[in-house]
Amino acid sequence: MVSKVRGIGLWVAAMLLSGAGMAVCGSAQAQAGGSPLPGGASSLSETYKDWSVSCAQQGAAKQCAMSQVQTQQNGQRVLAVELLPPNGAAVAGSLVLPFGLALDAGVTLQVDDKPKPAPVHFRTCVPAGCIVPLTMDVQMLADLRAGAVLKVLAVADGGAAAPFSISLQGFGTALDRLTALWR
Repeated sequence: MVSKVRGIGLWVAAMLLSGAGMAVCGSAQAQAGGSPLPGGASSLSETYKDWSVSCAQQGAAKQCAMSQVQTQQNGQRVLAVELLPPNGAAVAGSLVLPFGLALDAGVTLQVDDKPKPAPVHFRTCVPAGCIVPLTMDVQMLADLRAGAVLKVLAVADGGAAAPFSISLQGFGTALDRLTALWR
């Protein structure tokens, strides 16, 4: 049984930094967002159904991200996804999956039952898991906003299917809030 952990936001970036000793796919880089956080807060964490939005302000540097982490009942992380504020029309981020997957096969990201796009390749593995860099264009973001589930289709090292499922409940609202906080 998989449960969702909420309210962790930049935890994924911190996890990647501690596991790799470097920023992976730009997730943990300090960003020069627009205005300070609301009310002069130094950090905030908000939950939008199955997604969390977190920001931290240190001086002029602001880090913001939206994320979803899924764990087993014993607390072991199954997957983590973190998306950064939009850069133009695209959104970048990272997906962290467990060990034991066929890395050469990559993963396919499918919204609901829409056609499957080409696989996305793993970038590297760190002690926290194996990382898939994400770039979502306008069409993918529209599909995610309208969808119910993002299917992550992977292959286990032995060749068996290893599907994962990411809830899209609250995705659009979380993305809108992330964008507003970033300005």
